[in-house]
Amino acid sequence: MRPDPLLRVLFVVYCIEAGLFLFVAPWTPSWSRFAALLPWGFGRAIALAPWFRGLASGFGLVHLLWALHDIDLFLRERRRGPGPAAP
Repeated sequence: MRPDPLLRVLFVVYCIEAGLFLFVAPWTPSWSRFAALLPWGFGRAIALAPWFRGLASGFGLVHLLWALHDIDLFLRERRRGPGPAAP
């Protein structure tokens, strides 16, 4: 069963948007201001830790790579053309 093309497009758009946000946002001043508003000191310390910022950026990079993978898969399927009809 192949996923609906509209869902594939929406998923790729989600991956690109989430990936860009998570890749860039942890290193902006807005992230620090947001972390300062957290009510727990422990959560604030974690959100401002460089390892956590790197973890969030890495998760964003995974989203971007996943989007590229799905785009590549879509283009390969289009180049190959329709396959034989399923029984």
